[in-house]
Amino acid sequence: MGWMVDETGLDKCAANFVPLTPLSHLQRAAKVFPDTLAVSYGKHRKTYAEYHARCSRLASALVGLGVKPGDVVATLIPNLPAQAEAHFGVPACGAVLNTINVRLDIDTVAYIFDHGGAKVVLADPQFMDTVEAAIEAMEGPAPTVIEVADDQASFHASGKYTEYEALLESGDPEFDWIMPDDEWESLALNYTSGTTGRPKGVVYHHRGAYLMTMGTVVSWRMTLHPVFMAIVPLFHCNGWNHTWMMPMLGGTLICCRDISAQNIYNAIHYEGVTHFGGAPIVLNMIVNALDEERRTFDHTVEVFTAGAPPAPATLAKIEDLGFNVTQVYGLTETYGHVTECLWKPEQWDDLDKPDVAAIKARQGVAMPMMEHITVMDENMEQVPMDGKTQGEIVIRGNSVMKGYLKNPEATEEAFKGGYFHSGDIALQHPDTYVQIADRAKDIIISGGENISSVEVEGVLMGHPAVSLAAVVAKPDDKWGEVPCAFIELLPGQETSEAEIIAFSRETLAGFKAPKKVVFQELPKTSTGKIQKFQLRKVAADL
Repeated sequence: MGWMVDETGLDKCAANFVPLTPLSHLQRAAKVFPDTLAVSYGKHRKTYAEYHARCSRLASALVGLGVKPGDVVATLIPNLPAQAEAHFGVPACGAVLNTINVRLDIDTVAYIFDHGGAKVVLADPQFMDTVEAAIEAMEGPAPTVIEVADDQASFHASGKYTEYEALLESGDPEFDWIMPDDEWESLALNYTSGTTGRPKGVVYHHRGAYLMTMGTVVSWRMTLHPVFMAIVPLFHCNGWNHTWMMPMLGGTLICCRDISAQNIYNAIHYEGVTHFGGAPIVLNMIVNALDEERRTFDHTVEVFTAGAPPAPATLAKIEDLGFNVTQVYGLTETYGHVTECLWKPEQWDDLDKPDVAAIKARQGVAMPMMEHITVMDENMEQVPMDGKTQGEIVIRGNSVMKGYLKNPEATEEAFKGGYFHSGDIALQHPDTYVQIADRAKDIIISGGENISSVEVEGVLMGHPAVSLAAVVAKPDDKWGEVPCAFIELLPGQETSEAEIIAFSRETLAGFKAPKKVVFQELPKTSTGKIQKFQLRKVAADL
C-alpha cells in the first residue's frame, strides 16, 4: 500500500480528475431524469431532456453570434425560463454569465455593459427602454441585443431585434458543451449594489458554484424531486445558485415574473412548492397576506431567508402557517448563503416561541462547503465567544469569489489576512453561532454608546400595527447621533410616534429607543432589502 503514501509518478488524468462545474448537473439530469418536469411557467412546461436541448441551442446560437470562451453575455430578465436557461447555456459555450439587476438606472447599466464588456445582451421587453438608453450611453462597443418575448405577460416584443425563440431555433440541440478545462475558470459576473460608488464586479468560478450546490442540498436536508419556486432574483448571487442546483435532484423550477403573496400561495397550492428562498420582506408579505390571497396546503414548506436578520415577531407568526424557516447568511462575494442557523432539537425544541424565534434569527455556523467562518477584531484575532463582544464576520472557503473584476486594490483589501472581510458587525455565542449586530455603516453611535439598528428594528416589528421598520442614525447636536425609525404600517392600521416610542421603551434602554418616528413606505431593492442609504438622507434633513 506504499503507493498511497508515495505518490511519485502518479498524475491526474481524465479518468480521475474532472474540473468541478454546475454544468455537470444538467448534463447528468438530461440522461437520468429525461421525462421529469424541469421548468414550469404557465404554459411553458419543459422536461429535463427539453431543458437541456434548449440550453444547448442557446450555447450553439451564441457561438453563431461570435461569442467566444471568456466573453461576457449579459441578461436583464425576471425569473423566467430564459433566465434559467442562460445559467446553463451561456457557460456551456465557454462564456461568462452577467445577470444584471433589472431595477438599476440607465447610467449604472451602461457602466456594467462597458466594465464587463458584454458581447450579447438577452433582455425582456419590460426593460428594453433601459437597455437601449444604456447602450446609447456606453463608451465601448455596443452588445448584440436579443429580445426575450413573454407571451404570458402584457409586455410585448418590439420586433426590432432577433427574438429569443428564433435565436434558439438557429442553434443545435446536440451542441457539444464547452466544459471548463480548469474549475477556476470564470463562470459568472455579478455586480454589487454600489450604494457608495460604482458597483464592483464579483467574479465566480465553476468550483465555487458546484460546491455551493452540494452544500445547500445537505444544509436544506433536501431529497429527490423538490419543487422549488424562484423568488430570489436570479440576478442576485445567481439566485443563491439554486437554479444550478435543481438538476442534481431532478427538481422542478417554478418561475414567476411578479412575486406577491397570492402568487406564492398559488404556487404552493397548485404546483406543490416545497422550497423557496427569500428576504425577510417575503416572509412579511406571507404573514400579512389578505384572506382572499391565501391558499391551503398540507405539507411543510422549507424556507431559506437572508438579506437582513428577520424580526423574531415575523418568524414566530410564519411558522404557524406551515413554513419552516432557516436563517442563512452571505454576500454577493460568497455566491449567496454560506452560514446556516442549524437547528439543535435536543436543546431548543422545548423552548417557548419567542425564544425559538430569537435563536432562528441568528446567522449560525458555516455551511458544509465552507472552511472557516468566524468573528474577528481589527487585529484579526478571534473575539471572545461570549454573546456580547463584537467584531467583523470573516470568511474562508471555496464559495468565495475569485475577486473584483479589474479592481486589484479592492480585491487585496477584501482578502487581507487570508479571509474575506464581510463588513458585517457580529458577535458569537458560546456555541460558536454567529449573530449579526449590524453592518458597520448602520451602527448608531449616540453619546459614545453603540446602538444596533437591527436590535431596535426587531423590537419595533413586534408592534401589532407595524409591517416594516428601518432604523438609521439622525444627526443630533447633543448626542452626535440618535436613532430615527421609519415605519411602514399594515393596511388599515394606525398608531402614533408617541405610541411607537413608548412601545420600544418597554423593551429597550432609553438611549436605544427612537427619538424620531417617520411613517412612510420604505424604499426597497429588487431583492427586498430596505435601502437605508436613502433613509439616512431623509433623516439628515429632519
